[in-house]
Amino acid sequence: MKRISNYINGVLSEPISGSYLDLYNPSTGQPYAKVPDSDVRDVEKAFTAAEEAFANWSSMPVGDRSRVLTKIADLIEDNLERLASAESLDNGKPVSLAIQVDIPRAAANFRFFAQAITQFSTSAHEMSDAINYTLRQPLGVVGTISPWNLPLYLFTWKIAPALAAGNTVIAKPSEVTPMTAFLLSELCIEAGLPKGVLNIVHGDGLKVGAEITKHPKVKAISFTGSTKVGREIARVAAPMFKKISLEMGGKNPNIIFADCNYEKMLATTVRSSFANQGQICLCGSRIFIESTIYDKFKTDFVNRVKMLKVGPPSESSTDIGAIVSQVHYEKILSYIQLAKEEGGTILTGGTAVFPKGHDHGWYIEPTIIEGLDADCRTNQEEIFGPVVTIMPFDSEKEVLAYANSTNYGLSCTVWTENISRANRIAKAIEAGIVWVNTWLLRDLRTPFGGVKNSGVGREGGLEALRFFTETKNVCIQF
Repeated sequence: MKRISNYINGVLSEPISGSYLDLYNPSTGQPYAKVPDSDVRDVEKAFTAAEEAFANWSSMPVGDRSRVLTKIADLIEDNLERLASAESLDNGKPVSLAIQVDIPRAAANFRFFAQAITQFSTSAHEMSDAINYTLRQPLGVVGTISPWNLPLYLFTWKIAPALAAGNTVIAKPSEVTPMTAFLLSELCIEAGLPKGVLNIVHGDGLKVGAEITKHPKVKAISFTGSTKVGREIARVAAPMFKKISLEMGGKNPNIIFADCNYEKMLATTVRSSFANQGQICLCGSRIFIESTIYDKFKTDFVNRVKMLKVGPPSESSTDIGAIVSQVHYEKILSYIQLAKEEGGTILTGGTAVFPKGHDHGWYIEPTIIEGLDADCRTNQEEIFGPVVTIMPFDSEKEVLAYANSTNYGLSCTVWTENISRANRIAKAIEAGIVWVNTWLLRDLRTPFGGVKNSGVGREGGLEALRFFTETKNVCIQF
């Protein structure tokens, strides 16, 4: 059984404890590898390496840092199929999805920030007798904690800007899906990344993530994951005056008006509901449809979803793969049962499935539910799986009240050909991201993040480089 290694001070190493956790294949429900069960000693070892590497890395010419990060991007692209297969095995998502989205985006993250740092400018302000100019300097050693749903995609989304800005990093990938982060460490060695600049410590959140968060000399924490964990990170980090960026949960509304481009909307809504088994923080899990087209949409949507194939991630014909873990699988099924208890009607799906030869895997049919109140638990709490609810509305005021009724505010999708209406909804919706007549169309230059319980701060583009740097004003009198 393969053993994953930590990546500390430029070398692959065992955890100091010598202990490992089982790593499961969601498609079969069986362990297939071992991941380090690291602890505070490994975190301290990683910090020492990062601290020692900081002076040289932060003072390295920007062009040289850029070339190293570009080399990593090249190697990710060169290993596309290998990384995609590993991501699928680890996470349960179809290989085709990892090939098309996850791995190319990981390479793009490195390439974008490798280029962005060369264009990162500061400002100057002239006075009658003096000039002020602004410096943006790296923070030092920073911590990043990434989730299991888009393992390499979101892991690189954090470490790439941190490294580009001149910081050194202690990174913790999810212990549920660590394989591609481990493979990335091998690519970093091949790319010639100086030792100690990036340190990847695998293990449990309480033993590793919490230790990174409370380390007195780690200057910032960038976290993506649950609102519960984000709240704990804020509780610990805020009194220590660390910079924090928290991208947390979502309960995203998909608002469909009768004047939409119907066929485009329908195809995109199927994707935005069930891509990656619904395990994307940006998936639209609450679908609101204008009453005049509700019945037509319900019929067409259910028919389209029934055509989706649930099956082994390795098969090219698979649309819906396996749920990432048994714990999450059981959570999703419990919410489907809750929806029934709350008076919901299952229009399609609603049950576990067992593809041939994968009787112990964690598979759930894509599920559509109607007949629920907007304020019920099913419509208020994040399920994070292949489960959506549908509900009619009659007016903008009504649907805005439904859409804004949750404690979350990450993203929203609006379908209408009326540009005035699109602007009104975009302004009134409580969300950090609004897509109009599209979904998951991302420009890496734009800010990314949520409001309310969905997050604090913004990632992406110059926002990420600003987060990972400290501003210093210099005033020189003539």
